[in-house]
Amino acid sequence: MQQTAPALKIAFVNPPYLERFSRTQRSPAVTKSGTLYFPMWLAAAAALCAESGHEIDLIDAPASGADIEAVLARLARFAPRLLVVETSTPSIASDLAFCARARERLPGTCVALVGTHASARPQACLCDEPAVDLVVLGEYDLGVRDLAAALARGEPVSTVAGLCYRDGDRPRLGVARAVFDDLDRLPPISPIYRRFLDIRDYFNPNAIHPMVTISTSRGCPNHCTFCVYPQTITGHRLRRRSAGHVVDELEYIRRAFPEARSVFFEDDTFPADRARCAEICEEMIRRGFDLPWSANVRVDVEPETLRLMRRAGCRNLCVGFESGAQALLDRVRKRITLAQSRAFMREARALGLIVHGCFMVGLPGETPETMRRTLELAIELAPDTAQFYPIMVYPGTAAYDWYAREGMLVTEDFSRWLTPAGLHNTVVRSAALDAEALVAFCDQARRRFYLRPRYLWRRLGLVARDREEFRRTWRAGRTFLRHLLRGSDIEAGHG
Repeated sequence: MQQTAPALKIAFVNPPYLERFSRTQRSPAVTKSGTLYFPMWLAAAAALCAESGHEIDLIDAPASGADIEAVLARLARFAPRLLVVETSTPSIASDLAFCARARERLPGTCVALVGTHASARPQACLCDEPAVDLVVLGEYDLGVRDLAAALARGEPVSTVAGLCYRDGDRPRLGVARAVFDDLDRLPPISPIYRRFLDIRDYFNPNAIHPMVTISTSRGCPNHCTFCVYPQTITGHRLRRRSAGHVVDELEYIRRAFPEARSVFFEDDTFPADRARCAEICEEMIRRGFDLPWSANVRVDVEPETLRLMRRAGCRNLCVGFESGAQALLDRVRKRITLAQSRAFMREARALGLIVHGCFMVGLPGETPETMRRTLELAIELAPDTAQFYPIMVYPGTAAYDWYAREGMLVTEDFSRWLTPAGLHNTVVRSAALDAEALVAFCDQARRRFYLRPRYLWRRLGLVARDREEFRRTWRAGRTFLRHLLRGSDIEAGHG
């Protein structure tokens, strides 16, 4: 997607916050397992701007451990004309403070916010911090590219679609940007990783470390009320990279990252398009791609698709079972059934797939009885690993709006979305349960699930047979075990 324009220096920054703060994940936090996501969207924007002829720098401070002074010093040396700063809800106050410090050091630089929180609350971000010039909304890679072209040509930013910018002292939403469909025209992000990042800094317990994370699609056709990316960034229209385009990048990863031991597909739902998923798997098989890989899937994936994924090298699956109460699943528009969850686990187990199960409490209508049924479902399904957590709601989602409207959001201080240690906080309650009860249940459920003799024996057998699973379990488990034995650091938020 070459674009003729004068060259510009552009810096893309995942700014400093807490140590190993995983800003890009769906629920940003410092995690018990040590998870740290790649800055995928920043890398996508950097790749497109580099292809357009601009000079770029990419700084991922939480991964590299760089503090604010180190980041500002690097920015001063680079002297960008455009600074693009990633945001998240729990870190937004810190993100805005970083922009203020950057503006002091780089007075002539245009400062742009991107990411989930900025897209959900663009006017508030501009009102809260005068150092921020504008917000690039939604899928911001094309917006940043077009913004850079406008700045390089001396054109007003009001000519660029998909921005919220200052009109005098007031924020103004510009013309909306059309959804981009032809993903094969976008450059791959893994060469940007190669230039600027060390893949050993990143970790996902659902993949063999070190791994590389990419996506093969944008948008999610499902409408779960709590999922932040489809509601703030990508939308619900599924758009796909072709199988050849995806496997070309996989082959580049195999060549460029000899240290990589796996790939994670960070699509909302990798097999959302069954036919396209089959094409990718068949192309991986045809080309002999031999790295194991992991993906997010739903329990309604067809058995034949799972079998083909397994043949193509799939090893781990991350799955949202969410609740053991069908009525609660329906209220959050999950569009799955308990019968599908059971059938999925039977098929996955028969195929030897490793499954990480996600379970939530605090959904609309939650009671002690529905939480009990959720724990019973988790024990019955017996995924290889499981997480139990109160629902996390973020601005821009239907879930956030519902809890706020019903008076069940217990704080509106975004910094309270995390504990002082950076772990997920609990900021919701249900009609029958306060935030403290939700936290207590998650602690109890975690211990009940992991400390069962049957689970421990099965897990010991798996890690004894599989060296990679031993390494993965050891890395994720070192910090997780401390939380399991001493109780959660999750708190109940208060206004």
